[in-house]
Amino acid sequence: MTTQEPQGTGQRRAPEAIGAEAVLAAVGELADELEPGRGRGARVRLDSALGTEVGLDSLARAELLGRLEERFGVTLPQSLLAEAESPADLLAALEAAAGAAPGASHPPPGAAATSCGPDRTASATQPEVVEPVAARTLLEVLDFHAAATPERRHILFLETGPGEGAEQELTYGALRDRSDRAAAALLEMGLAPGERVGLMLPTGLEYFVTFLGALRAGGVPVPMYPPMRKSQVEDHLRRQAAIMASAQVRVLVTFDDVLPLARLVAATLPDLERVVTADSLVAGRSDAPRAARPPARPPVRDTDIAFLQYTSGSTGTPKGVILSHTNLLANLRSIGESVRMSSADVVVSWLPLYHDMGLIGAWMGSLYYGSPLVLMSPLAFLSRPQRWLWAIHRHRGTLSAAPNFAYELCLAKTDDAGLEGLDLSSWRLALNGAEPVSPRAVEGFPERFRRHGFNPQAMMPVYGLAESSLAVAFTPPGRGARIDTVDRERFQRAGTAAATAGDSRALRFVSCGRPIPRHEVRFVDDAGRPLGERRQGRLQFRGPSVTAGYFRNPEATARLVRPDGWRESGDLGYLADGEIYLTGRAKDLIIRAGRNVHPQEVEDAVGDVDGVRRGCVAAFAVADDDGGGECMVVMAESRLAAAGAGEAAAREALRERIEAVTLEVVGIAPDRVVLVPPRTVPKTSSGKIRRSAARQMVETGALGGPRRALWWQVVRLALSGVLPRLRARLRRTADAVYALWFWTVLALVALPLWPLVWALPLRALRRRLVRGAIRFVARATGTRVTVDGLEHLSAGAGPWVFIANHASYLDGLVLGATLPPDAAYVVKSELAGRPFLHLFLRRIGCVFVERYDPSRGEEESGKALRALGRGDHLVIFPEGTLRPTPGLQRFHMGAFLVAARAGAAVVPVVLGGTRAKLRGGSWWPRPGDVSVTVCPPEAPAGTDWSAAVDLRDRVRRALLERLAEPDLA
Repeated sequence: MTTQEPQGTGQRRAPEAIGAEAVLAAVGELADELEPGRGRGARVRLDSALGTEVGLDSLARAELLGRLEERFGVTLPQSLLAEAESPADLLAALEAAAGAAPGASHPPPGAAATSCGPDRTASATQPEVVEPVAARTLLEVLDFHAAATPERRHILFLETGPGEGAEQELTYGALRDRSDRAAAALLEMGLAPGERVGLMLPTGLEYFVTFLGALRAGGVPVPMYPPMRKSQVEDHLRRQAAIMASAQVRVLVTFDDVLPLARLVAATLPDLERVVTADSLVAGRSDAPRAARPPARPPVRDTDIAFLQYTSGSTGTPKGVILSHTNLLANLRSIGESVRMSSADVVVSWLPLYHDMGLIGAWMGSLYYGSPLVLMSPLAFLSRPQRWLWAIHRHRGTLSAAPNFAYELCLAKTDDAGLEGLDLSSWRLALNGAEPVSPRAVEGFPERFRRHGFNPQAMMPVYGLAESSLAVAFTPPGRGARIDTVDRERFQRAGTAAATAGDSRALRFVSCGRPIPRHEVRFVDDAGRPLGERRQGRLQFRGPSVTAGYFRNPEATARLVRPDGWRESGDLGYLADGEIYLTGRAKDLIIRAGRNVHPQEVEDAVGDVDGVRRGCVAAFAVADDDGGGECMVVMAESRLAAAGAGEAAAREALRERIEAVTLEVVGIAPDRVVLVPPRTVPKTSSGKIRRSAARQMVETGALGGPRRALWWQVVRLALSGVLPRLRARLRRTADAVYALWFWTVLALVALPLWPLVWALPLRALRRRLVRGAIRFVARATGTRVTVDGLEHLSAGAGPWVFIANHASYLDGLVLGATLPPDAAYVVKSELAGRPFLHLFLRRIGCVFVERYDPSRGEEESGKALRALGRGDHLVIFPEGTLRPTPGLQRFHMGAFLVAARAGAAVVPVVLGGTRAKLRGGSWWPRPGDVSVTVCPPEAPAGTDWSAAVDLRDRVRRALLERLAEPDLA
């Protein structure tokens, strides 16, 4: 921390009169405390930039706001933490708040825990509800609660600022109704099933409405974090633009303050078609034309993508983790078993909703188990950490989770006077995760807050990651934290976590407990061999919660998913007594002088050095200039880095202190110490150090640099969108021309083709005519069709059963142009209700089957068997339907039972490019080529059900090996 919290005296001084001099004095006092002897406080003006000129980071600003509130007897809005750029902004906010009665940030000293009355205790009047065990999707979970107890409180949102103490309530019934309206608005905008909806929203009730509205419309939510400060808005929006480009976001939902800038960024994203506010969406206001009849809501299945969780990017470029409804519900149920969660619990959270711990753990967990959720903004916590603790007190919170830094912040930024009367006895589990858990936090927090009723056994270190939806391992509830002390020398040199005692240089690691139910964890060496206890290795995990991969990123997916089903976490650790101890990230490990150095240990030690900003240190390795291995670099933020030439001696002394403490802690001195100004060390949205980005900054020399003014950031954003906007308009025009040409060619060919197909007497002639017509359409529309693997179809063999993935309405046409002409296509019986199309398909020998009536299964199989009996090949899409999102869906068994009974070999066929050319649910073809890959035939090993299942599995593996898409089954 940059400052030490003054010890509370229990006495509060009388408020001072608000004025410019008093505000400047308060700002100057803090500036001088942060950098004594620099005289910075005397130079503070009303227009001084709090960041670059005064040198206040986010924590210093929070400290300043707290002092201003106490000094002037007012309550300031939490948004001021992000919005205030100068003392003038603070003065204006103070004057605006002076006329309002200050809201209490905590009950009066000695107040009872239920002082807010039974109606304000989140669970006091709530009937207990049962778990929705039959639910298969998040929407079914909501519908379950909305049908059973529509008036039951789901979320209580706590307001802060001038109106502190105000609350907004959202019931299950209201959430269902409002999300229905949001879904209708998205459908009227033309959102197609599987298209992505970006959510760049602050914490508030509209977030949940919009998230579920996107799901109800068949879309895929993509949470993103909103900009925190105007001075960083350009960098922030550009980073979020990279996420939107990766996810191919179609609609961005944001809020009024960001709307104009978000529209500038939208000009650079060809896939982003609409930018709207959450208020307009929920109110049903959009610029889309009103349909005469509201669009039908598409069905949502358990295998569908529930949302894309973009990883925070602490070790590289953010990647979109694909999480299905099945993944999420499996994780929520395992979490519930681990913490013994029920509707009697009260969850209190300030966690950001763009992060998995806040979104899945706090909100979705509360939604599933019917536990009331008491919610506040992250800014409310950061500006005054005691708000979190008092919320637990007032609402008798039983479950609350936070990253490790939050517990340390409560230790450093709360005084005794502000905690008088606090009662934390209701807090049965304090989950600590999302970042490395430190012994200092799990020991210091219980010790400090024991006198306020906190049970030390409630401290619960946990481990999880987005690739497992959220949770992987939990400490047994009610056990408390367990710390393992290991021999430093043996661990660093050989990776052996040998227990030791009484060694002042020993390493200390916190246990994260055991795997959650139905999930497994193991540690392996570099060759992938499982390791025994107390041997450091790479952590791998598997279970029903794990992701199928990263969205549109097959290379990263291949690195994540092992052939045997295990997933790579990227973390290092070891097992001891069956419990998991994490030691660091594999990519971040520094190998120096025969030792394995974990960077977080260096960062923690250097962060305690006087003159270094705690939590703003990065340790990493770079290549040795001589090519002889790795050099260890320590990058540390310090205000001395931005000082003048006269501070050269002070900077050198600071470097020497950093070298000395590093040598003392890990036994090796850094090869290079880089001092950088505040806010230089790159971090993720959740506050983790981005060591790979820091390494890149050192290697490229891209360090420091002044912050650009807001007006210049806006200009840059606007200019950066001119050329992309022009290119996008040209592209849309070209696409429209191409689509018109495509359908014109198809219509001109179909008009004479239909009567010819009807008139020709022989089916073989009709099929060859259709084949030639399709090939002509492909050439006329500039669609190049490449075919590989036809050599697997030996002449005279068969009949074959061709099994293909289904990605587009064009799939049947593409196969008709490439596969042998004597093939019968299995099509859905619904097409028989369209006379013009039905007659055409029947004349070329298509087989119509009923997909939804189980009682007709044998009858429909008989149709396919008869087609094989007369010598036709069969072409079947076993997924039964198509969806616009990539991935191979679950196969229906009919095709494989038919092949097994007929003794016919199955030929897997991989279609590529058809989804991009004409996606499901769209009639807007785009230019592009397609490919057909014919795989070697797979012969059935028998005629029974087990043979059919075996055949299905072999065919599916063959398709997935060549498809480069996730397995959605």
